[in-house]
Amino acid sequence: MKVFELREKSREELIDLLNGFYKEIFNLKLRRGAQELPNPLRLRTLRRDIARIKTLLREDELGIKKVLEPKKSKQKSK
Repeated sequence: MKVFELREKSREELIDLLNGFYKEIFNLKLRRGAQELPNPLRLRTLRRDIARIKTLLREDELGIKKVLEPKKSKQKSK
């Protein structure tokens, strides 16, 4: 995933994506011990994507670059 794609996401979306990547890397490591992986380079790309997301979250925390605010649902007023 490219950085400009990640910058379009809100903080909550980034955290959800990060958790999903951690689960996927855990499952791939378990499978690697039992059998050959169909795409062993997926581990590398997951590690790099995790690093990108952590960098964006840290930049937001330090105030270097702000992450997008969560999209608010529009409510119709009567």
